[in-house]
Amino acid sequence: MTMFNAITHSQIYVLDQDEALDFYVGTLGLEVNTDADLGFMRWLTVNVPGHPDRQILLEKPGPPAMSEETAQQVRELVTKGATGGSLIFTTDDCRGTYETLKSRGVEFTEEPTDRPYGIDCGLRDPFGNNIRFTQPKS
Repeated sequence: MTMFNAITHSQIYVLDQDEALDFYVGTLGLEVNTDADLGFMRWLTVNVPGHPDRQILLEKPGPPAMSEETAQQVRELVTKGATGGSLIFTTDDCRGTYETLKSRGVEFTEEPTDRPYGIDCGLRDPFGNNIRFTQPKS
């Protein structure tokens, strides 16, 4: 018996959800899945176009999940890139995607590099979150 069927949502902290939308949708080319005001928080998810079954929650640290004191500590960790979370995407053309994003002003932490599993590179979003994308070996 399988207890679970899928992973539907992953979450990262962002400091400004409008800026996150601009980056993840406007720059990286993801699409908005849900943007809903729940009253106590804004539920904002994005996904790779054509793949709404796996969403990324762009969550602003704060209530109701945590106190303001804790939220401040989380914001500081996000800014340092020290929250431990990462997003890893796949692409059919790592070097081409790198050049496209570089022309859009994205700052990379690592240029495309050949690895045993394929070609990948690294960047950070405007808040410090680590992002990688990989062109897997076929």
